[in-house]
Amino acid sequence: MTTTENPTNSGSAEVAAAGTSEGRQELQLRKDISTKEILRGSGAVLRMSESEVAALAGTQSEDQTMIINMGPQHPSTHGVLRLMLELNGETVLRCKPVIGYLHTGMEKTGESLTFMQGATNVTRMDYASPLNNELVFAMTTEKLLGIDQDIPERAVWIRMLLSELNRISSHLLFLATNGMDIGAVSMMLYGFREREEVLRFFQKVTGLRMNHNFIRPGGVAADLPAGWRDEVLNLLEALPKRLAEYEILMTGQPIWRERLQGVGVITRDEAIALSATGPILRSTGFSWDLRRDMPYLRYDKVEFDVIVGSYGDAFDRYSIRLNEIRESMRIVGQVLDAMPQGDYRIQDKKVTPPPRGRIDESMEALIHHFKIFTEGFKVPEGEAYVAIESPRGEIACYIASDGSSTPYRMHVRAPSFINIQTMPLMMRGGLVADAVAVISSVDPVLGEVDR
Repeated sequence: MTTTENPTNSGSAEVAAAGTSEGRQELQLRKDISTKEILRGSGAVLRMSESEVAALAGTQSEDQTMIINMGPQHPSTHGVLRLMLELNGETVLRCKPVIGYLHTGMEKTGESLTFMQGATNVTRMDYASPLNNELVFAMTTEKLLGIDQDIPERAVWIRMLLSELNRISSHLLFLATNGMDIGAVSMMLYGFREREEVLRFFQKVTGLRMNHNFIRPGGVAADLPAGWRDEVLNLLEALPKRLAEYEILMTGQPIWRERLQGVGVITRDEAIALSATGPILRSTGFSWDLRRDMPYLRYDKVEFDVIVGSYGDAFDRYSIRLNEIRESMRIVGQVLDAMPQGDYRIQDKKVTPPPRGRIDESMEALIHHFKIFTEGFKVPEGEAYVAIESPRGEIACYIASDGSSTPYRMHVRAPSFINIQTMPLMMRGGLVADAVAVISSVDPVLGEVDR
């Protein structure tokens, strides 16, 4: 952490600050902003009583406060996230997230890539959940093509299998890093140990541990390999015992509860007003999960429970993710039983390249393969929006097509980008020592924040 100097103290400090300033995105001194801005930063735009607004508007002497930077190099901000905190002693008065340090322009890049190439771009946004990124992009493209109802059943169920396993691996990563952030160092080892088994299965299926480019418009890149069912069953058999160990290590421990219970509290109305989704919204007791409430793929064919909390605190968000692993395992078990035979991708020459074996035998197949990977396929004019449930909340993709082989416009509703809006509200009035617990409970991935 570094302390922000007051520019009035010295002229040199003012010059130094100007060289690194992020402008109005930074947290300003109270004397330099209006009461309205202070109230907005404190959450007064939400439904509050007049007495609460009056209390927030009360002036605070800047002789008793200081503004510090937490990040972007801080290891517990889960990436290059910079938080500017106004402190009165150990109490956080205001907080402002500053983003943009990892900006890669993925949405703009997506407008220069063909629909065939697009999955290689979006898979890198939420790098802890790449398959869900690929899924939402593929489903949006299929909706534009008008083939969303024609995807082979086997391809649909394979997508469900990979999506839920990706949810498990993402939540295991959360448990590992959350444990490390709070001080349960051994949890970092255990979480990565179990996640490694899931990634090993992904590598066998897709060829890569992450950034797979496996879910593509029209289906998936390849069929499941031999022995895949046994590997998934072994995973489902091993995980329950490990989750029980996590419960002993963390859930029942008094120190763990002291660090999380009552920390980073957000109410249901506040979460809805800030458009928060995923475990953050469900921790307030609001039961909302797109897999159940707006079913896609074949989620309406499987049984699972939507896990909700009661208090909207960091402990609820931890417990929800832990138990969502169990629900995803339950879904995966049903997918194994229901997995049909058949094609793993649509047999439409417009969007599907020829089988690899035919390329060596047919000149037409070789030309077809060459053209579809170099020029791509043209998508009819129109626009489409598709939303799905990622491990961090609602991820959605909007694409506008002008009839060419590349998107005219592409926008991704990234849940981490929306969810970090809740941090100032959760941190206000808490201790600076709890800031790490709050950040960890939001579980942001900066790759999709700065996309």
